[in-house]
Amino acid sequence: MATTLWRARESARPAASRLFADELAPSFLDRRLRWALQLSRLPLIGPIVPWSLIDGHWRGSRGTVVARTRYIDDALAAALRSGVEQVVILGAGFDSRAYRMPGIDRTRVFEVDLPAIQTEKKAAVVRGLGALPAHVVFAPIDFRTDTLARALAAAGFRPIRTFFVCEGVTHYLSAADVDTLFRYVAGSATAGSEMVFTYIHRAMLDGSAAFAGAGKTLATVRRSGEPYTFGFEPAELPGYLAARGLTLIDDVGAGAYRARYLEPLGRGREPLSEFQRAALVRVAPPGGLADSS
Repeated sequence: MATTLWRARESARPAASRLFADELAPSFLDRRLRWALQLSRLPLIGPIVPWSLIDGHWRGSRGTVVARTRYIDDALAAALRSGVEQVVILGAGFDSRAYRMPGIDRTRVFEVDLPAIQTEKKAAVVRGLGALPAHVVFAPIDFRTDTLARALAAAGFRPIRTFFVCEGVTHYLSAADVDTLFRYVAGSATAGSEMVFTYIHRAMLDGSAAFAGAGKTLATVRRSGEPYTFGFEPAELPGYLAARGLTLIDDVGAGAYRARYLEPLGRGREPLSEFQRAALVRVAPPGGLADSS
């Protein structure tokens, strides 16, 4: 819900200073957060809405969420322009890319998540759009009883050129589950397929490096019942991926987000989570490495 709130806040900015427009985001908010969002748009009241009460538990969350949203949007938009045939959104939650990205309606989009979340998502989409679009397929999954391979196969997934979105997922999984996920992506779609995923720096978890706000964030996710369980060391990522049939195309963090997205808009001083990163990978051809150009 906090992620959706930050997207709604970003979308309420003037067009010249925002990173994206997510018109559906307010539809996913509960009544309390919709009210806060409306207050934030008022000239005199907006500046005093206490967003810092939320930011204080998730240092840099607001800036990182909106920057990574734009990063993933850009990667998906490039894939759509190049003719990708399927899109799979893992842990889709209240992600609205299936409904707002230009040209995505010419593909088949699979949204993968828990059944209860999908029920709530469908109701919100209908409220916002009036109906569920025909190009979106909901693939419910409960990982306690099912596998991603079976859930997607049952939904009609085909072994063709695919773009996978895995945002805010890997850091809640075990090392074995991440391995299974990446091997599935490499083995289920044709060479040239891509995946963009977010991850946290492993040093945040093992304490080998200090990151501003890391302690508060770890405490917050533990209290919520969803602690962080997995992270990557960025220097080891290319080798990890190569062993699983994937090639690293891009790996970005706070510095890249500032330079690419925030500084050109005069927003370079906005706080970001230095331990949160995102990567773009490509499925390699059998017996070879994918073109990283």
